Amino acid sequence: MARFRKRPVEIDAVRVADALKAASSAWSELPPWLAEAYENCTVIFLNDAVLIKTLEGEMRAEKGDWIIRGVQGELYPIKPEIFAETYEAV
Repeated sequence: MARFRKRPVEIDAVRVADALKAASSAWSELPPWLAEAYENCTVIFLNDAVLIKTLEGEMRAEKGDWIIRGVQGELYPIKPEIFAETYEAV
């Protein structure tokens, strides 16, 4: 059996807590890609979470989670433990 490894890619990400803070008090601090997703009804900001419409259905991102914009522009939530194991700052 052949072995493979994941190609290195760069993604955009924001902590849910930071996104909620920006959405409620400083819209200009919200990443442009997340503001656009809101305008397109792809994300919904709640008091304590963000709902994200994905190809797999609606997903809930909690305050400790991250929201990632993938290489094809898709958005999805990721738990902080998985984020820390998978990504590093560039």
